Amino acid sequence: MKEVQRLPVSFKLLNKPRRSVEYRFAMQSVKSFHIGHVEAGGREFFLIAGPCVVENETHALKMAEAISTITTRLKIPYIFKASFDKANRTSANAYRGPGMDEGLRVLAKIKSQFHLPVLTDIHEVSQVQAVADVCDVLQIPAFLSRQTDLITAAARSGRAVNIKKGQFLAPHDMQNAIAKVTSQNNERVFITERGASFGYNTLVVDFRGFPIMRSFGYPLVYDITHSLQRPGGLGNASGGDSQYIEYMARAGVACGVDGIFMEVHDNPAAALSDGPNSLPLERLAPLLEKLQALHQLVRDEV
Repeated sequence: MKEVQRLPVSFKLLNKPRRSVEYRFAMQSVKSFHIGHVEAGGREFFLIAGPCVVENETHALKMAEAISTITTRLKIPYIFKASFDKANRTSANAYRGPGMDEGLRVLAKIKSQFHLPVLTDIHEVSQVQAVADVCDVLQIPAFLSRQTDLITAAARSGRAVNIKKGQFLAPHDMQNAIAKVTSQNNERVFITERGASFGYNTLVVDFRGFPIMRSFGYPLVYDITHSLQRPGGLGNASGGDSQYIEYMARAGVACGVDGIFMEVHDNPAAALSDGPNSLPLERLAPLLEKLQALHQLVRDEV
């Protein structure tokens, strides 16, 4: 074997890999805006969290109070999320939610009692006005992320719009979804990665998509828990891999996302929707503390 020689320091410095133009641009600031007291796209990352669905008023209020107590202590901007109707459940016999009227009543109470902005999803144009009267963010579900009429109607409401990236879309496709919102003179839009279909009953996350989508100039959110879902994996319901939440969360924040989205439940085994991929409440605070430190490191390094 030939003798191994060390490279001169000068040679190593001259040949140090340089960041791509796309990476540098992706880590620059995006168009920030406020959702209540929460700044989306600002210096600090924000949290969207809550149970998958409004199970009942008592439980929703309990989760909002518990999560807001943690985020207040950690000074993390927080938006409460929960659905009033899960219109795309695997089975027709699965719990969908309390319905729009009751669900919006509960969300309005959370907003008033805890002074939190609230987010929920819409599935039909006819729901837009009623939901916009209560909620601060209208969410376009991933399966509906190409529905032009729904997206433009949400945009015209004047509320912030969150578009979940479809499991069937490439990162670059989301630029067209953003344009549907901005075409209605609404710049308050952000997009959320939630995994891509990989074979049957499995989702994967291509982290190359994070700098690509953030380079569009609007805030990027990472939906950690849905990306660990196994759609239809239990036969009549979706499964999930919640044991990997902390790993995926750290990876997403390290890629420079502006916000994180998680379904959080005090008893996932008893959750009426998406329990297998939900984060147990007792794991939330330790995870957020780590993500705060990592986010600060990433943004300071840039």
